[in-house]
Amino acid sequence: MEFDKKGILERAASTAQSAVVMDEGLRAYMLKVYNYMATGILLTGIVALLTFKMSVVTNDAGSIVGLTSFGNTIYMSGLKWIVMLAPLGIVFYMSFGINKMSASKAQTTFWVFAALMGLSLSSILLVY
Repeated sequence: MEFDKKGILERAASTAQSAVVMDEGLRAYMLKVYNYMATGILLTGIVALLTFKMSVVTNDAGSIVGLTSFGNTIYMSGLKWIVMLAPLGIVFYMSFGINKMSASKAQTTFWVFAALMGLSLSSILLVY
């Protein structure tokens, strides 16, 4: 039996090329995932800040002196429980239905979750 050095080198070269192609595809996919997640965090922050700004009345020094009617509705009524628990409901919805969802429906649900999370977290800005 003869040692086929040329065949081994050719197979090694083709394997290395396919690994490079796979690495580039994986990198592109992971960048897409990271961009979606960064955009979701940005959406959460924007919704939280806008909700806070629409909910409070401030004086010239920037101190909170009261709540607007929107702020009273969101933070002082029974709606606050819905606002606080809505992200948890979305998590359960996604957990139990992810196998039946299309990719676009899962992405839309993620955006809704990010917005509801921002609405829920806006109450933290009242404290700080």
